[in-house]
Amino acid sequence: MIIGVPKEIKDNEARVGVTPAGVKALTEAGHFVLVETNAGAESGFLDAEYQDAGAEIVSEAGYVWSKSEMVVKVKEPIEKEYAFFREGLVLFTYLHLAPLPDLTEKLLESKVIGIAYETVRDKKGTLPLLTPMSEVAGRMSVQVGATYLEKERGGRGILLGGVPGVPPAHVCIIGGGIVGTNAARIALGFGAKVTLVDVNLNRLRQLEDIFGGRLYTLASNSYNLAHATKEADLVIGGVLIPGTTAPKIVTRGMVAAMKKGAVIVDVAIDQGGCVETARPTSLSNPSYVVNGVVHYCVTNMPGAVPHTSTLALTNSTFPYLLRIANLGAREALKQDAGLADGLNTWMGTLAHRGVAESQERTWSAPATLIA
Repeated sequence: MIIGVPKEIKDNEARVGVTPAGVKALTEAGHFVLVETNAGAESGFLDAEYQDAGAEIVSEAGYVWSKSEMVVKVKEPIEKEYAFFREGLVLFTYLHLAPLPDLTEKLLESKVIGIAYETVRDKKGTLPLLTPMSEVAGRMSVQVGATYLEKERGGRGILLGGVPGVPPAHVCIIGGGIVGTNAARIALGFGAKVTLVDVNLNRLRQLEDIFGGRLYTLASNSYNLAHATKEADLVIGGVLIPGTTAPKIVTRGMVAAMKKGAVIVDVAIDQGGCVETARPTSLSNPSYVVNGVVHYCVTNMPGAVPHTSTLALTNSTFPYLLRIANLGAREALKQDAGLADGLNTWMGTLAHRGVAESQERTWSAPATLIA
């Protein structure tokens, strides 16, 4: 199979879809890899390393897309890349289609086979290709929040961990999944007072045990959310419903009641955000203020630490990539039901229930499409 690795062009996105180690494994398996010039440079992987691993370095993105049977990326294509879509092309990347109807329409019109990292499942039912970036984003959310609490960034001028004789900041984390758990770990490490809100009481019990009772837990309902966000200096949104739009559980009224100079980091923004006042931002223009509350809603947070993020991501994605290359998309999807859960578009048909429900479209089950 001919596999293409284009350079990411989303704002300040510095990750890359395949490392030189991955290229070497692909070429040793008999595949041919095209890598766009400097695709991995900002992640610390130079063109010479890709060449030594067996890739052909290509100067034009259009050539990579047009000659490849499968294109491997990190982030969803942006409008400039829509022209490269064509029938039968396999696109393996994060897609996050639920809040992106225009991209969904273009993938369907072009009959692209779109396999989304964020909806692939393993045998345990977890999301193995979303997990590493959720770990990075969860940990980063506290670093970012601590920075934006500084006065010069518009924050309240509070040190996250406080000092002897001065109380620490109060961090409210919404969602006890991978993002929330990693955010809690870092926030507690900073010495902050941490409250975690989740709808699943069994998960709250697990987190009580994991953190030895060092964090406060709250059952998720509108009353508890209103109280917790009002008291918080930093709110981190980590709500996820795989494949579908995140629910807006932090309302405008809750934001208006927060402290002036408080900070919101909505990690769920890739799926539309869990805060009603949240809108997507970029790494070059990451924040804005609503009702005196600083909002940080960058859709590719892990792109700010590309070396760590690329290695973490490709550790998880590469086995699936190699399987698709070796077997072809149809056979790989047939043999792995969890990989088939990652199928979002197939030759003009939407293949994911969550995306369909978010956009009020019709869909067909992957098993039916690939039979």
